[in-house]
Amino acid sequence: MPEKISTNPDGSLFVPENPIIPFIEGDGTGVDIWPASRLVFDAACAKYGHKVQWKEVLAGEKAFNETGEWLPNETVEAFREYLIGIKGPLTTPVGGGIRSLNVALRQILDLYVCLRPVRYFKGVPSPVKHPEKVDMVIFRENTEDVYAGMEVEAFTKEAAKLREFLLESFGWQIRDDAGIGVKPISETGSKRLIRAALNYAISRGRRSVTLVHKGNIQKFTEGAFRGWGYDLVKEEFNDKAVSWDDCGGKPGDKVLVKDAIADITLQQVLTRAEEFDVIATMNLNGDYLSDALAAQVGGIGIAPGGNINYVTGHGVFEATHGTAPKYAGLDKVNPGSVILSGVMMFEHLGWFDVANDIVAALEKTIADKIVTYDFARLMDGATEVKCSEFASAIVDRL
Repeated sequence: MPEKISTNPDGSLFVPENPIIPFIEGDGTGVDIWPASRLVFDAACAKYGHKVQWKEVLAGEKAFNETGEWLPNETVEAFREYLIGIKGPLTTPVGGGIRSLNVALRQILDLYVCLRPVRYFKGVPSPVKHPEKVDMVIFRENTEDVYAGMEVEAFTKEAAKLREFLLESFGWQIRDDAGIGVKPISETGSKRLIRAALNYAISRGRRSVTLVHKGNIQKFTEGAFRGWGYDLVKEEFNDKAVSWDDCGGKPGDKVLVKDAIADITLQQVLTRAEEFDVIATMNLNGDYLSDALAAQVGGIGIAPGGNINYVTGHGVFEATHGTAPKYAGLDKVNPGSVILSGVMMFEHLGWFDVANDIVAALEKTIADKIVTYDFARLMDGATEVKCSEFASAIVDRL
């Protein structure tokens, strides 16, 4: 009998054998990659006696065409009620309204962690010499920074009013033709993000957490993020984690907490990838880093993502690439991003056997050079298959 996922008294998830999980098919190539991914999910779950009751909810173009709304309230309420969901890529409406459906979902449900694991799968084409050195997990703060959307347009009365206030109150002179944005970084938002990263590192046996920031320039926002992170280590984690300054880079059996400036980090994840493990950072830095790292291990086409509130238990897992509408319905594109987002979802549910089996089968399929066009064109001796055929090949290797 299908049941809802719920929370236990201690805040952990209670996951029945047959959970109900809402899904959004996704726009564009969602019509191809969602069925392919579901085939893999159902086959892997069946091995361990699980059966997910998939509940379709609408967002994006499909929702607009059927309901006149890009993000119906019923969809938001379904994710709120059932706690866990998964989605394909969504179109961002043009010309006003919701800035981004993905950002809207994150903010409405307060999904404050954008979780982006990045690792290499043997055989995947890569532009770098040693992609196997990349094995990082990015914790990107999802609700603050410039993504908060607090900005006014140039040449508007709102911009003039804000510019006048800033001049009178702080002596800040801003050009008359400037748009102006506000970048909020709070102690609350910073600490809950870094707390989640530390808990993850400790529970998964990871070596270190690096706080990535631009605090040398933005001292009271990104610099504060760094400071609050080190404070948190001493306040809540001093038995399990230690900062670099307090141990000289020799943490013993504790998780090492260190920090790095954002610009040099973008260089060092290329030149010293093995020195990074878990990364905790703000919204914009995390956006840059996660996509740059994805390029090192095969591209955003197989990059998974999850948006999680570790306090309420809510999580929405998603493809991180775009909708690629010109390929929609051609059964052509790589479903890897949704498949690996499902892996993240199953790990979050505690179904590690299901998750590990999918990863192993995906690795074996790629190692056998059975791949979709995006990889086939970059690999010698590859067998190019359709999106659905790639999923079937993974199922054959489960």
